[in-house]
Amino acid sequence: MAESDVRPRPTTWATAPNRRIVVGSHTLVYRDLGPASGVPLVLLTHLGATLDEWDPRFVDALARDRRVVAFDLPGVGGSTGRVPGTVAAMARSAEGFVAALGLTRMDLLGFSLGGFIAQQVALDAPGLVRRLVLAGTGPAGGAGIDRPTGGAYVYWDMARAAMARTDAKEFLFFPRTPTGKAAAKAYLARLRERVMDRDAPIRLRLSSFHRQITTIQGWGRAEPHDLARIVAPTLIANGDHDRMVPTDLSHDMHARIPGSTLIIYPGAGHGGVFQHVDEFVDAVRAHLDTDS
Repeated sequence: MAESDVRPRPTTWATAPNRRIVVGSHTLVYRDLGPASGVPLVLLTHLGATLDEWDPRFVDALARDRRVVAFDLPGVGGSTGRVPGTVAAMARSAEGFVAALGLTRMDLLGFSLGGFIAQQVALDAPGLVRRLVLAGTGPAGGAGIDRPTGGAYVYWDMARAAMARTDAKEFLFFPRTPTGKAAAKAYLARLRERVMDRDAPIRLRLSSFHRQITTIQGWGRAEPHDLARIVAPTLIANGDHDRMVPTDLSHDMHARIPGSTLIIYPGAGHGGVFQHVDEFVDAVRAHLDTDS
C-alpha cells in the first residue's frame, strides 16, 4: 500500500517527495505530482538513471495539468531488490507498480532503456496504455543496440567525464558542437535544481548498472517484436545523431507501429528531447491531449 499523504499534491519536481510502495517482495521509490484527476502519465527512464535524471523543466511543464508519476525499478536508486535481467521482467515490474498504485489506464513515456520497457508493456498489456511516447529508443533486435563494445563504449565516456569532472551524459547524450555543449550544460544544471530528498545513486560497482547493460544487449539480440500489435497512438522522438541508440531505429519503429508520429530533432543526439525540451514538451502535450 502506498504511503498516505493528506497534504496538497506537489506541483513541481523539486518539491515532490520521495514516496514508497510495496510491490511484491520489493519496496519501490516514486514521485507523484500534478493534479490527481485524469489519465496519469508514467515515466520510464534510461540506463543508469534514478529519479533525479528526469529534466525538471520537462516534468514541471507536463505536471501543470496532468498527474505525472516516475519511479525506480527494483535495484535502482532507493528501490530495494535486484535489477531484473530482461526487458520483459522489467516490464512486469512496471506493470506491478502501476497495479499497486491502483491505475487501470495510463499514458506511458519511455526514454532509452525506458522505451524498451514501454514497448514491452504496450505489447503485454494493451488495455493499460492509452497513449505511448518512445524517445531515444529502439525496437527489440534493433541493429546497433547489441554492439560488441556497447558496455565498454558507455564506460569509456564515463571515464572521459570523470577526467573532465563532469557528468557522462554530457558526452553520451549531446553532440560535441557549440550548441550541443551549451545544451548539455543547461540540462545538467537543471538536474541539480532539486536539493531536497535526492534519490540514491545507482550502484555502479556492484551489479545494478552492469545488469542493465546486459539487459540492453539482450534486447538488441532478441527476435524482433511485431510492433504492428501496438494499438496505443504512439509518438516517437529522437535526435538526428544518436550515438547510443541509432536514430535509424526511430525510423524503423515509425514504419512498423501503425499510425505513429515521428519527430527527429536537428543537431541533437540521444538527449535530443532534452536539448529541444520546449519543443518536445509541446509535442508530448499535443499527443496526450488528442482524443483517442
